Amino acid sequence: MTHTAVRASLLVSTYNWKEALASVLATIRRQHVLPVEVLVADDGSREDTAQLIADETATFPVPLRHFWQEDRGFRKASILNEALAHAAGEYLIQIDGDILLHPAFVADHLRCARTGYFIQGSRVLLDGALTREAIAARAVRGATFARGVRNRINTVRAPWLTSFVRGPSDPLKGIRGCNMSFWRRDLVTVNGYDEAIEGWGREDSELAARLLNAGVRRRNVKFAAVCWHLDHPMNSQAALTRNHAIFERVAREHRTRCDAGLSRHPWRATTDTPA
Repeated sequence: MTHTAVRASLLVSTYNWKEALASVLATIRRQHVLPVEVLVADDGSREDTAQLIADETATFPVPLRHFWQEDRGFRKASILNEALAHAAGEYLIQIDGDILLHPAFVADHLRCARTGYFIQGSRVLLDGALTREAIAARAVRGATFARGVRNRINTVRAPWLTSFVRGPSDPLKGIRGCNMSFWRRDLVTVNGYDEAIEGWGREDSELAARLLNAGVRRRNVKFAAVCWHLDHPMNSQAALTRNHAIFERVAREHRTRCDAGLSRHPWRATTDTPA
């Protein structure tokens, strides 16, 4: 059973790169199937990001909502939970603000959605030159055969092949929040992202571990939900050791809920309520 008629909210996390975000929003405008809304989870960007979103809102084809928190270091988990608490859709598709989407991206996630599963998609990596071209064009053109493309196989969209790809035997391998989707009720069950994780690293893997512990299985989507990752400097990994310890404890103790999570944020969705 597919879920193409499901109401989907699209979450976009961002921080101080309005040029990339503008390109992301341009690719969302071109989706064959639009989400019911786009929620921008902003971890403390400057005013120019807020102005961009305000300008886009006037003509955006679906509601475009901006959630901002003060810049006190990398606190992606917190702002994602705030945006999730406002989501109207029962299905949540999550990307980062440096991910450009194939026009069938949202449609593919909905087509592949299954009850009792979360989806992990793939990404194409662009080098610096292609990144600059993509931002200027607000699109990716001819990247399949271009120089400077990594993970080139991920540029291929052939949905009929998706069911033949099993993915890694370890369901926690290769977890990346830049191309994932979930049923909202499953995120509520595990209490969303763990806000004890601050600084870059493991926030997505830790969430996936709790989902798996709660009986939600991983579905790998390959040759569908194609997206391109823009090149940028690496984030500081100073907090990675601490965050990895939290992740390992969750996996070792089979925890399903975090203490500092979605329940910190009053539910304010405009329609529907969490189940």
